[in-house]
Amino acid sequence: MTFSSLLSPLSTSTLHDRLRPEIRALQPLLVQWRRQLHQQPELAFQERLTAEFIAEKLREWQIPHETGIAETGIVATLTGTQPGSVFAIRADMDALPIQEENDVPYKSQHDGKMHACGHDGHITIALGTAYYLSQHRHFKGTVKILFQPAEEGPGGAKPMIQAGVLKNPDVDAIIGLHLWNQLPLGTVGVRSGALMAAVEVFRCTILGKGGHGAIPQQTIDSIVVAAQIVSALQTIVSRNVDPIESAVVTVGEFHAGTACNVIADSAQLSGTVRYFQPHFDGFFPEKIEQVIAGICHSFGAAYRFEYSQYYPPTINDDRMANFVRSIAEKVIETPLGIVPNCQTMGGEDMSFFLQEVPGCYFFLGSANPERDLAYPHHHPRFDFDETVLAMGVELFVRCVEQFDQEWVMGNGGLTANRDAGGC
Repeated sequence: MTFSSLLSPLSTSTLHDRLRPEIRALQPLLVQWRRQLHQQPELAFQERLTAEFIAEKLREWQIPHETGIAETGIVATLTGTQPGSVFAIRADMDALPIQEENDVPYKSQHDGKMHACGHDGHITIALGTAYYLSQHRHFKGTVKILFQPAEEGPGGAKPMIQAGVLKNPDVDAIIGLHLWNQLPLGTVGVRSGALMAAVEVFRCTILGKGGHGAIPQQTIDSIVVAAQIVSALQTIVSRNVDPIESAVVTVGEFHAGTACNVIADSAQLSGTVRYFQPHFDGFFPEKIEQVIAGICHSFGAAYRFEYSQYYPPTINDDRMANFVRSIAEKVIETPLGIVPNCQTMGGEDMSFFLQEVPGCYFFLGSANPERDLAYPHHHPRFDFDETVLAMGVELFVRCVEQFDQEWVMGNGGLTANRDAGGC
């Protein structure tokens, strides 16, 4: 299915047709909030202006909330008029160290920082959901809205979990969305199982013996050794991973040498590893170091090796993914708007929340090429069609309203689902 075939049945004039009037009416406010947030991007664990903006709105709406969680995180808590489960919504807050190149009135005012991944939209949708629920409390149970710092790295989800955001009261299930410029405006990418990949990083220094470029026999050429390693690392996936499964080993940096006639005594390599299947946990660091050690030994070189595991795969609970899909089908104008083939090797620390409780992370298409709003994430001209904001609020609100009825009661209760698990 092509980008254009997905876009054609979902004109912007009809995207809000299935939204309730109260949420359609929020659209101008949502745009205003998003643009204000876009103008003040902040990096990981520095989201103080962002957090104050959120807290100010929550105070205005008299929504109980706790601030300063994992540095700058916020948890808002709303209680419905009927007893029920505890449902969580997660929204990330941080921006990226990118100089914005868009020429728009709401361009970033912070030099070298930009909301280039849609997190300003995620905050806005979560705030819109909080506002609507505060005015319409005819839902069951409790809703926790988690405003999380540092998704782009080093990761704020784990510190928030450690701070107890899933406890008191204990969260039964969690959802989150990512505005996605890889999908046309108004489509929803949702699937069971792995949606996004694990994120792991390796760094290696090859220690050779430098010398004159014309007398190589007196040296151990670190560049030759490192080049052999780069080539050999490509065989880890092709000859060790089942072709039906997906994994990537990428060397993204190679630094060595100071002059054309000098054999470098050291070379630095770094790269990233991505995979969907949890059973690969621990496999790649061992295999990569085996390749490095073997090649270095054959050349008489030494090495230093570092390996970091940042985020595990983002894996949706089967029942929660089906639940979100059923909600999306009621909001999206056509079944063509539900896209199950939406996996990406990008990573997300939403994965840590999904390891703790059943949940679903999904994509909400936000690209509109006709308005030049289709640049990829992390691009200095990234922007999205703001029509999507009210749609995100509608999706979240419907999930809150129908969670107990359609998922809890329809699947034999929360305990059974948690035991079955999807991770």
